[in-house]
Amino acid sequence: MTKLEGHCLCGKVSYESSSEPLATLICHCKNCQRQAGAAFSINVVVPTDSLTTQGVLKTFKDSADSGNTVDREFCPDCGSPIFSKPSANAGITVIKAGTLNDTSTLTPGLQLWCDSAQNWVELDDTLTSFPGNMPG
Repeated sequence: MTKLEGHCLCGKVSYESSSEPLATLICHCKNCQRQAGAAFSINVVVPTDSLTTQGVLKTFKDSADSGNTVDREFCPDCGSPIFSKPSANAGITVIKAGTLNDTSTLTPGLQLWCDSAQNWVELDDTLTSFPGNMPG
């Protein structure tokens, strides 16, 4: 197994996961677009208890359309988004893939919130896709 390791832009926050990813996905929701400053976010889902973190993170409590919250954790010095922790799935943490040291083994398996995708983004029709969040 390849260990997932990463850090923020300034290097004051770093992390590693001892688990294989549960999923790798593309999120097109407006809040991920705003947080990433990009058309979508590539996310790697891991069990929360597999993560160790060095450094101090700041948390922004984001509200989802469902009424649930998402704790969006970022470096307070450089602003790099590191993790998202959805209240509806307390046992998982979403790693922002752009912070990983090595992304060569990642392959997105699905995409969410496709109805919010930028109209100039060409969606990958080979991926399992949902107009909003995953059902269930």
